[in-house]
Amino acid sequence: MIVKGRDMMGGLAKGLSIIEAFSAERPRLSISEAADIAELDRATARRCLLTLAELGYAAYDGKFFTVTPKVLRLGTACLATMPLPRIVQPFLDQMSENIGQSTSVSILDDIEIVYVARAAQRRVMSIALMPGSRLPAYCTSMGRVLLSSLTVEDRRVLLERSAITARTPMTLTDIDALLAEIEETAARGYAMIDQEVEVGLRSLAVPLRNVRGKTVAALNVGVAASAGSMQELVERYLPTLTAVQMELKGLLV
Repeated sequence: MIVKGRDMMGGLAKGLSIIEAFSAERPRLSISEAADIAELDRATARRCLLTLAELGYAAYDGKFFTVTPKVLRLGTACLATMPLPRIVQPFLDQMSENIGQSTSVSILDDIEIVYVARAAQRRVMSIALMPGSRLPAYCTSMGRVLLSSLTVEDRRVLLERSAITARTPMTLTDIDALLAEIEETAARGYAMIDQEVEVGLRSLAVPLRNVRGKTVAALNVGVAASAGSMQELVERYLPTLTAVQMELKGLLV
């Protein structure tokens, strides 16, 4: 749907851009920081932040703003209407219990992945992940699986728009190298990430396809690097991931 200029609510768009400026890596923002991230002038960012604070969606300590739990209403209401989380959650719970590791399902939203369901056994990352959490697509196992379902041209476009940084010494940051790895992911049918998101974390992911064969999400398992080599983890957990992948294929639309 194409929205004409006169139908656009500029204030709403600016307010949403301010909300999106907050992330797990940026939980506290000053007015200037929020304005820079949202690409708004400082006065507009200030009005948006103060409005959010007045409505209870943000807290303000005189210097920094943080979003409050109330903002979760915006996301959880949307997630509650999506059939995907409801369908996959029982499978994640069972798989996580069986293998003793945390499992997740994500979808692709532009240059990021968004967690829509998760079953956590133990914390293997420094940040807490939950439905609604976001991570860059380029360096995550689920992100690379989802990128591998796109055309080669679309993969490059998204990577070129991503703020690619070395999150660890192992992170791939060269676009051509990333494209080659994504192509290899498409060929083998699963993605492997060896401490590219965070030191000490390895993960595997497979695509979740609907009955027509279209990739609609990704399923992963995250494991402490101390649990074994990347190849050992593939041998140990890939059969379970692919089994759940096949079970879900007939249930997703």
